[in-house]
Amino acid sequence: MRNALLAVALVCFAGDASGAPVKQPSKKTVKVPTKSQAKKRTVKKRWKTASGRGRFATPEDVATSPASHYGSMSSGQCLAELDVRKIPYVRDRTDGARGISTPVRLTGPLHGVEFRTNLSAKQRATTPWELADCRLILALDDFSEILAAHDIVDVRHYSMHRRVPASWPDGKPTKQHMAGNAIDAARFIARDGTFLDVDKHFNGAIGAATCGDKAAPSPATSEAVKLRGILCEAVERRLFNVVLTPNYNRPHKNHFHLEVTQGVRWFLVH
Repeated sequence: MRNALLAVALVCFAGDASGAPVKQPSKKTVKVPTKSQAKKRTVKKRWKTASGRGRFATPEDVATSPASHYGSMSSGQCLAELDVRKIPYVRDRTDGARGISTPVRLTGPLHGVEFRTNLSAKQRATTPWELADCRLILALDDFSEILAAHDIVDVRHYSMHRRVPASWPDGKPTKQHMAGNAIDAARFIARDGTFLDVDKHFNGAIGAATCGDKAAPSPATSEAVKLRGILCEAVERRLFNVVLTPNYNRPHKNHFHLEVTQGVRWFLVH
């Protein structure tokens, strides 16, 4: 399951379309790296491992964590929990929801917090970006309690669901955004109109720790400290199996990737 975060494409060329033999590459002198060059390559390789697989953890309370509980729910159990919590939603069975196990669309705020894209109201009613799997919504409902305590009333995100390719086989399992299991949250807006922007206020560094005793924004501005505190509260409560931040890599420099991964017993925070 940990390799779900990696995508590898292998392209093999055996000859051209006419069947003509492939021209063999000319022989070149192989350059042997110096000792210092070899050391640099080793350090680089270790850094890649530390920022990827080395961040996976299986805490003792994994079985009772909200993320694991939600991820193990059946569709019926999840929908029933939405109803018990009186979460405002509608089922969505359109083609845009293809790939999502239990697709739903929020129709109102969670504990006073609205999760939305920047699209117009008309566009939001049909965009696949605001579709999500039921299990993610339960985690966001918990997260909204943390946000409300910090007077956050609006979370702007890039997407939750992303359409599967037209060529995707029916019945083939999907993951992450294609499954509607993750949200890319970019901006947290308070009741007074001030905001915490991941791109502007996170103040992290690729490879640095995100939460924990040795983790801290630099510089530690008031916005950075508050934003980091909100995120790490969600991490401490184990609401999401996967939490990726600007500390993970450059593609995540402007958002938090928050994901509920079904059927796993690990967490990844970076």
